[in-house]
Amino acid sequence: MEEAEMQLKVKKVTDKFTESLYVLANEPSVALFRLQEHVRRSLPELAQHKSDMQSWEEQSQGAIYTVEYACSAIKNMTDSSVYFKSIDSLLKHSIAMKEQLNAAQGRSTITPQSKNPPSTS
Repeated sequence: MEEAEMQLKVKKVTDKFTESLYVLANEPSVALFRLQEHVRRSLPELAQHKSDMQSWEEQSQGAIYTVEYACSAIKNMTDSSVYFKSIDSLLKHSIAMKEQLNAAQGRSTITPQSKNPPSTS
């Protein structure tokens, strides 16, 4: 009987020991410690990635603004062709009117160089 009693006591001790080890291994504070350790290791790298991403976002926003501004300037230049055509036609019309006035006054178109007499040396 002593041996059966001894085996029962040993079984109780080993069961309690196993249960204690299981509780220690799976205790919430151990899990929290492991999470904290993981965060402590990975946080600096994640913070650096976040900083890099913000920097790249600012650079890309600047580039996008520059491209949009350039596109707007080019669109405005193409839209201004109407005004340049109008100016061109007005200049042609003014030149034609000037020639008509000169012809009506009996003058021909004289360039400034032909007004000065040739110099004799």
